Amino acid sequence: MAPETKKHRKPLITLTRSDHESLSRLAESHAERNPAVADQLLSELDRARVVDDRRIGAEYVRMGSRLRFTTDAGEDRNVTLVFPAEADIAEGKISILTPIGAALIGLSAGQSIDWTARDGRTHRLTVEGVEPTPAAEHAELRSA
Repeated sequence: MAPETKKHRKPLITLTRSDHESLSRLAESHAERNPAVADQLLSELDRARVVDDRRIGAEYVRMGSRLRFTTDAGEDRNVTLVFPAEADIAEGKISILTPIGAALIGLSAGQSIDWTARDGRTHRLTVEGVEPTPAAEHAELRSA
């Protein structure tokens, strides 16, 4: 008998308008080359709450965010979410066009999400903390 798997509702996510627009273009441009991940990213974008770039808190995962997450397998990682050209797993730079990258976008500290790896297995990750991006730091200075 197969073990019962519990499905979790996806958490609410928040994106800046500029991230939403650039990631929509990126996903659409990769739809033919990598349809599974492009579709996953587009699905995340469709369900996101989109806010003005100056109105997002530093606790949300954005493009360029440095964050720490843990997984249900006991993994504890510090990574930066980047565009595909900047990806370098040895440096902890995860592409948005990977299943885990698409799962991370828009989450905030304390949120968890299930994601499906390329091998078809489902995993759960929890964002433990997000460092402010340089853009977020500048936005906070402008609004002060």
